[in-house]
Amino acid sequence: MNLFQWLKPNRPAKGADLTAEQLLRLSQLPRASALGGHPLRQQRWVMLDLETSGLNMNRDQVLSIGAVVIEDGAIDLGQQFERTLSRPDHKLGPSVLIHGLGPSAIAAGSEPVEALLDFMEFVGDSPLLAFHAPFDQHMLGRALKESLGYRLQHPFLDVAEIAPLLCPQACLRQAGLDDWTAFFGLHAGERHNASADALVTAELALILFSHARRQDMDSPLQLEQALGKWRRRQQSHSF
Repeated sequence: MNLFQWLKPNRPAKGADLTAEQLLRLSQLPRASALGGHPLRQQRWVMLDLETSGLNMNRDQVLSIGAVVIEDGAIDLGQQFERTLSRPDHKLGPSVLIHGLGPSAIAAGSEPVEALLDFMEFVGDSPLLAFHAPFDQHMLGRALKESLGYRLQHPFLDVAEIAPLLCPQACLRQAGLDDWTAFFGLHAGERHNASADALVTAELALILFSHARRQDMDSPLQLEQALGKWRRRQQSHSF
């Protein structure tokens, strides 16, 4: 079976044509790794933040991707990712007042196929973290499917759930990122910028990982399992 035949079932949903080089890069993306039982400090995490054209998960588009890596128990500033995506059909909306990505920035952005390939190569087989992760996971997954025909299967953990799980005394169960950064005394130099938000969320995650270790959740798998139990408790209390 040649490369083209192997990739054919996963061609982009909108029929976009990928070059031979892009098809090769797509075929070489590593498979996502499941969360394991090794210590949290030994896990490479990719902290993700997206800026989008709005909050409609089925219609709006990813405009900007920001990410930073947590590795060896610290934020690795040498491993950062930032791309604005070119969206020729993007219409200016109210969200520009939040993320500040005007027409000139969008027009000068990277071609989505290239930007998304670059990002998934940056991610590798690492799990992802985000604040309100279901939104980022859905938006990134849809962008990858539409542009690359790629199915996102990487584990995602939600920092917005990890925080109240580990710090119930804060009484901030439905709080935003600003609430949690204020609770821990963190300073966000710039908000609603994908890279800046990813960095401050990574700082928050490191604090939470320290709390997790003290509560005998010292592996990605243990943390994921504890989140599942916490989520079920929240759902049972809502009935």
